[in-house]
Amino acid sequence: MNQTHQSFWSITTTELLNKLQATASGLTTAEAKKRLTSYGANRLTPPKKSDALTLLVAQFKSPIILILLCAIGLSLFLHNLVDASIILTIVVISGLLGFWQEYSASNAVGKLLAIVQIKATVLRGGNQLEIPVEEIVPGDIVILNAGDIVPGDCLLLEEKDIFVDEAMLTGETFPVEKAVAILPADTALAQRTNTVWMGTHIVSGNATALVTLTGKNTEFGKVSERLKLKEPETEFEHGIRRFGYFLGEVTLVLVVIIFAINVYLQRPVLDSFLFSLALAVGLTPQLLPAIISINLAHGAKKMAQKKVIVKRLASIENFGSMNIICSDKTGTLTEGTVQVESALDVNGDASDKVFLFAYLNAFYETGFTNPIDEAILNYRKIDLSDYRKKDEIPYDFLRKRLSIAVTHGDAHFIVTKGALSNILDVCSSAETKEGSIVEIASMQNQIQKHFEVFSNQGFRTLGVAYKNLPSESLINKSDEANMTFLGFLALFDPPKANIADTIANLKKLGVSLKIITGDNHLVAASLSKKMGLSDNKIITGPELRQMSDGALLRRVGGVDVFAEIEPNQKERIILAMRKAGNVVGYMGDGINDASALHAADVGISVDTAADVAKDAADIVLLEKDLSVLIEGVKEGRTTFANTLKYVFMATSANFGNMFSMA
Repeated sequence: MNQTHQSFWSITTTELLNKLQATASGLTTAEAKKRLTSYGANRLTPPKKSDALTLLVAQFKSPIILILLCAIGLSLFLHNLVDASIILTIVVISGLLGFWQEYSASNAVGKLLAIVQIKATVLRGGNQLEIPVEEIVPGDIVILNAGDIVPGDCLLLEEKDIFVDEAMLTGETFPVEKAVAILPADTALAQRTNTVWMGTHIVSGNATALVTLTGKNTEFGKVSERLKLKEPETEFEHGIRRFGYFLGEVTLVLVVIIFAINVYLQRPVLDSFLFSLALAVGLTPQLLPAIISINLAHGAKKMAQKKVIVKRLASIENFGSMNIICSDKTGTLTEGTVQVESALDVNGDASDKVFLFAYLNAFYETGFTNPIDEAILNYRKIDLSDYRKKDEIPYDFLRKRLSIAVTHGDAHFIVTKGALSNILDVCSSAETKEGSIVEIASMQNQIQKHFEVFSNQGFRTLGVAYKNLPSESLINKSDEANMTFLGFLALFDPPKANIADTIANLKKLGVSLKIITGDNHLVAASLSKKMGLSDNKIITGPELRQMSDGALLRRVGGVDVFAEIEPNQKERIILAMRKAGNVVGYMGDGINDASALHAADVGISVDTAADVAKDAADIVLLEKDLSVLIEGVKEGRTTFANTLKYVFMATSANFGNMFSMA
């Protein structure tokens, strides 16, 4: 069955449903199975499990192996079957060792992904089901929420303030707002605002969408077919490859020189040529591939014991080469359990009303599940039986606030919670402790002073505001204006007990920690001091926006903390560090970490991460703990050191033997 609905953004929902022979309540289970057989699994490439032959062949592509294969051919030409057999045995054993370890690692990743498999919510016969994205078929109705990866090219049926990150497909830096509409057939990809595309992810809001194209027929599938990009080469692989080429060049030069000397000394030409080739065979460190494979296998085994799943064995050496590890603070450097410290009014005094309004906002929020709302709900329980939710404007990373319309008796009002500066942007007045309403301008200095005090104490500070509505009605973003500032919500996430020692141990290994966080610079500075980074320098997001790439490249090495950073700025920071000559690891688990994980030399995530973060990572940890990476660095360096020891010993011995023979 062909997927032919290429201009689906230009037709009505009813027409598209008819063409796909689908209904608004979703396909039946039987029909979905039938279509899965016809269309095939919803993936861009075949499962790697079936690609064992390619994995085996890849073990014999390095320059060292090619030199050894030439040595085997030469030994056979010289009728030296013993040498040929020994070298062939070494090559085969090292190749099989590498294949087995990578194949086993691939299966381990497969088992892990089966546990943390990326799934999508679909309507099947009117019921919501969670199924693997591979089982999505054209005609499915999917439910999309913040953090979800879009499972196919879809037409929006319903939406509520949905923003989609399409950077990996269109290059658009900021999330794109989508809406139900009918657009001309010739609308450019980046302007098709009534569609969502496979491989992009939902930043905020929610939607119901009709899957039209899946697998290789999607826009992302077409791009992947054209590019066929392979995994980037690790620093260790690059070094071994360069060493192989260098060894080949040295061998060739020496063979030519020795051959020329023998001819000059009037020795038989054929004997001189064969003697030169024999020396070339003796110069090659035959056991190098086997040593690398054994070291990798040993390192992989130790990493597995540390609850680390490595997708590619050579990534272990990347740990060894890594000299910078970048990380968000939440859950990695801190305990990851956000707690409410207090709810305070504009005068800085404890306020039950501020907490009530924050609780209402958190309780009725549905678009973006997050630890802050969980902390509010766990801090103290409030009976909301007399309240009723009417509408919601979900959180997004541009507005950085969330609004809920609530009805209580005859009162109708909107409650907004979010980053303090973003809340103040929509407030024209403030409510004092006594309950009077005053102009916000008269309270600005006092509000800023409280904010600085809270931040210097390490508290993350949110703002809470409200506005009375004339009637029970739906709300939109234009209603977030002329609000009344109510007070502050102070939250904290204490640093892990052993984090200072972990950072010190990383520093002893030559690995610098860089904190990249969206928190304000005062909170970031307070936390960094508690972790022992007292002399750190800070660059903020606003400063970064004003900074050229050249200026960032010059400064990035001396900066320990990047604060108030927007999601799209993380990738820029990582790329600047790499361009400065560093091997950079990035550890993240959120929706806004995907681009940074892609950009880093080593992308690290955890099994509890958002779908998009797990998909982008090179390595998946079963425990979110920075100390695990210390073992990774040690294993990588041990493997590298053992390999270099053999290279130096074998090559120097072979050189010595060659010159003694010459």
